[in-house]
Amino acid sequence: MRHSLAGRAESPMQARILAGLRDEGPLSKAQLADRLQVSRTTIAVEVARLVELGLAQEAGPAASRGGRRSTMVDLASDIRFVGVAIGATGISVGLTDGRLGLLTVRERPCDIRKGPEVVLASALEEVRAVLAEAGVERPIGAGIAVPGPVDFHRGVPVSPPIMPGWDGYPVRDALSRELGCPVVLDNDVNALAVGEQHAGVARAAKDFLYVKIGTGIGCGIVIGGELYRGVDGCAGDIGHIRVEDGGPTCACGNTGCLEAFASGAALGRDATALARSGRSAVLATMLKERDGTELTAADVAAAVAQGDPHAVQLMRDSGRRVGQVLASLVSFFNPGLIVIGGRVTGLGHALLAEVRAVTYRSSLPLATGSLPIVLSELGDEGGVIGAARLISGSVYAADERS
Repeated sequence: MRHSLAGRAESPMQARILAGLRDEGPLSKAQLADRLQVSRTTIAVEVARLVELGLAQEAGPAASRGGRRSTMVDLASDIRFVGVAIGATGISVGLTDGRLGLLTVRERPCDIRKGPEVVLASALEEVRAVLAEAGVERPIGAGIAVPGPVDFHRGVPVSPPIMPGWDGYPVRDALSRELGCPVVLDNDVNALAVGEQHAGVARAAKDFLYVKIGTGIGCGIVIGGELYRGVDGCAGDIGHIRVEDGGPTCACGNTGCLEAFASGAALGRDATALARSGRSAVLATMLKERDGTELTAADVAAAVAQGDPHAVQLMRDSGRRVGQVLASLVSFFNPGLIVIGGRVTGLGHALLAEVRAVTYRSSLPLATGSLPIVLSELGDEGGVIGAARLISGSVYAADERS
């Protein structure tokens, strides 16, 4: 399939039509007129223009409601978005249709510390591979997420603690040139939050927090159905909230940060120390099998599954500190849902139980009485879907949630 690049919506009304078709599926012109509270004539004109732009298509007659039958409208069948989720240790690339249904996903390991040229070259290889696999010449747009603070409007990372060499690098513009399509750049946890909102457990939530616990720790904030980035784009950077005076030095240069105590990198560091000291025979065996290579949060999860008390304590300490910070956020924000995601959730319900217990115990009953705290069900695909969701909001235009 060869895809000629479509245009963008030209008016708020067109944007609302496209967003409705994306989120709800095909709708009749009569349904669109009712939902948007405009005349059918107005809808007919706007839909006709969207068809000309290559963004929508008419899909046959709707079921009769009496009188003249309306026409069904759907997104153009050849719309394709690319979502790129770059993490600290790997890249996920996916191709979606206009409704953000995943058509194909590719993953590869990659060290974010190698710098933007190396990492983006790897990402572009995967993008071109998924496009070639699907027979797509170029997508209508691409979204990319990175594990650090981002100036969303300029499309550049800003002083990202775990991304040496990325500060100010024109990621958005570089990828836009290479792919020949519009590109948006955002923080990884923001992409995960909107991915969860679109296709995960937060579909019915208007006010929720998405907390990622991976190599770093961050929080995506959704208020009234809209992603909240803050004035400078760094809202939700909870990994650098101080939880103790002193302690390990964080990647940001400060001490006592949540991330320095409870992230996947911190769990791996502390597990390696336990193994080398001989205090944990289970972890020591794992380290020996790795030929001395440092352990990871996945190893801690494996040791917890074997009942190792030292690994269990590491998990509990991590969950306790995360819960303490979440309790403060609950008191301040009063969300309707908290979703926990990221690679450290490989610790599963044991970690979740600790986070829940501390959060509920440390918050006022009014704020937590009906507050679900749940694990994400999307996994690594959440970032890809979220990145595609972000660019769909830009291409479909005037999307209030992007």
